[in-house]
Amino acid sequence: MAEKLKNTKLKKNIFALIILLGVCFLVFKLLPDFFSIGAYSPIEPIAIHSNGKGFTGSEACAECHLDIYNTHIETAHFKSSAKANLKTVKGSFKDHENIFNLNDSIGFKMEVRNDVLYQDAFLKSNNAHISSSRFDIVIGSGTKGQSYLKWQDSSLYQLQVTYFTPSNSWVNSPGYPSDQVATDRPIFGRCLECHMTYAKSTERFYKRNSYEKSQMVYGIDCERCHGPSNDHVNFHRKNPLDTVAMHVVKHGDLTRQQNLDACALCHSGVRARRSKSPFSFIAGDSLNQFSTPDYTEKDLKNLDVHGNQYGLLSASKCFKKSDVLNCTTCHNPHENQRDDHIAFNKKCQSCHDSGIGSHRICSATEESKKNSDNNCIQCHMPLTFSKGMKIETSQGTLKAVEVRTHLIGIYVDSLSQ
Repeated sequence: MAEKLKNTKLKKNIFALIILLGVCFLVFKLLPDFFSIGAYSPIEPIAIHSNGKGFTGSEACAECHLDIYNTHIETAHFKSSAKANLKTVKGSFKDHENIFNLNDSIGFKMEVRNDVLYQDAFLKSNNAHISSSRFDIVIGSGTKGQSYLKWQDSSLYQLQVTYFTPSNSWVNSPGYPSDQVATDRPIFGRCLECHMTYAKSTERFYKRNSYEKSQMVYGIDCERCHGPSNDHVNFHRKNPLDTVAMHVVKHGDLTRQQNLDACALCHSGVRARRSKSPFSFIAGDSLNQFSTPDYTEKDLKNLDVHGNQYGLLSASKCFKKSDVLNCTTCHNPHENQRDDHIAFNKKCQSCHDSGIGSHRICSATEESKKNSDNNCIQCHMPLTFSKGMKIETSQGTLKAVEVRTHLIGIYVDSLSQ
């Protein structure tokens, strides 16, 4: 009897030991998470949207999405605006390369003084100083060119000298006179809306170009397409084991039109603004509730290639015959795909080589296909001179900027090249 009680007690002790070891294993397994949760501290927003949601800044996204962040910061979208410095300004400040001759009498000199960049206007006859303006903000990735803004108290103005990438030179800003040093052009919210993620307006009825300097989110970054994400970042830092994305716009949950509208905000040309102010639109909203296009269905094929990619795409047969085609069908906003025609070819061939499209065989000559390196885009979405975007490369000489058309079609001139 004693032996039986002893064996029973031993079994209980062994069972208790197994339970204890299991508990210890779970504690040590989850200990890092407990410490992580205990050490959580919320990130303060860098700007507050008019809807009350906070912006965190794309660097916070890198905590969980490092690969996407690293490729996105190399895109033209991300580089569409920035604080001005020698790294972000494309034009040269070297001697002899830093001069722009506006006309026979007036010149501009780009200089660096105490780590601040300036445009100085001067009389060429005696080098007399006329005016000086700081480079404060860069507008444009530099793919086609860049313009520059300066702060004057809380107001933003465009500088007279611009950088033009095709000629690698300083030029007169589009629309500025070439016979005089002009008054700086005020920059309104609609201009910034297509180059920044957010800018808080402090406009008054007499000054529509006034902003709060501390409430600027530069570039078209993660939160422009996924909405102000301070709540999202803080939730997942506090709850690291929760893998369901919370408090963020998920484009997979949006309709085709909602996804198109997110791009059309800036890629559908001039739009008539309704009562809602710039930057009030958030991805997932219906764009026509905020602004309406200034063109009709019959105007689509005559739209300018600069700035209205959405209108041209919507006039294309590829778009009309598809229920799913949208901007991100071909463009990955997380990557710099410029000049990667092989990747774009694959997008075209995914429909046209599968029998989905109406034309499965390229009708270009073998020589033409060889010369274009079998580049579908070069023939069916050729570079086209803009009717409205023209750069004054020298006094009285205007050069139209080439932009790739998004009116997908068969272009006879391209096929014969």
